[in-house]
Amino acid sequence: MLDNVVKSLLKSVADIGDIPVEGAYNIRMDGAGAGRRSTENVVIETKADKPGIDIFVKPFTKNERVHIPVVITKTGLSDTVYNDFFIGEGADVTIVAGCGIHNSGCDSARHDGIHRFFIGKGARLKYVEKHYGEGEGTGERVLNPTTVVDMDENSVCEMETVQIRGVDSTVRETSAALGAGAKLIVTERLMTHGRQTARSNMEVQLNGEGASAQIVSRSVARDSSEQVFYPKAVGNSGCKAHVQCDSIIMDGARIRSIPEISANHPDANIVHEAAIGKINGEQMIKLQTLGLTEAEAETVIIDGFLK
Repeated sequence: MLDNVVKSLLKSVADIGDIPVEGAYNIRMDGAGAGRRSTENVVIETKADKPGIDIFVKPFTKNERVHIPVVITKTGLSDTVYNDFFIGEGADVTIVAGCGIHNSGCDSARHDGIHRFFIGKGARLKYVEKHYGEGEGTGERVLNPTTVVDMDENSVCEMETVQIRGVDSTVRETSAALGAGAKLIVTERLMTHGRQTARSNMEVQLNGEGASAQIVSRSVARDSSEQVFYPKAVGNSGCKAHVQCDSIIMDGARIRSIPEISANHPDANIVHEAAIGKINGEQMIKLQTLGLTEAEAETVIIDGFLK
């Protein structure tokens, strides 16, 4: 039986308020399994050698949705999990992950998720990962995700990573290797406030002919928080990649954006853009003339920017 705190966290990070009515799922709570279901086409198994699960999606599976959220409600808990995803040839599946921490104590609560994806030939994966922290305690809420993606030829991977709020410290490590004709789309959105820190390191190796990648990072830094973005695209074949980092900076925050592009093939076409700036003054004035207060106008602009 899930209590109201856990249900609220699940709603925030995985868009479910309870045990999913249908589809495969695995819920991890305070370092242990809290519920699981496999289906005919999606099999979830416990790892034998370390904490975590293996998720097997059968070839040519269509329109399946899998939920694998993690919630932490105990102060002082440090949880590490290793999840491997095997997406069969020609499959089309959506995986909804994410971690929510409710920390009401004085010690840190931490979750490190190491996820590896093996995406088969012609398969399509949409992966959604949301991070969220809450609780009235003084202990930090720490989330450090590591994501490794191996894409076979003509596969497609769309990754949406979101840090909603309340995460005191995060270091995101992402790496991807793309085969011929593979397509990777990454959208990263986050907000920091208070004294929070966030670092995102990403490296995409475009190895196969015709591979393509689109990496978009959008962020808002408030108060005295600090953010560092280091996306890197490496073209090792005739390929295309576009890296874009856009940030809004407010108050006494600090942001560093370090996009890097590298070409090891004459037909590699790689572009990067980066912009850091304050909220558009004209937008603020326009919204205030429509009757919004300064705070309300600021919220509308930020929400729209992070969508």
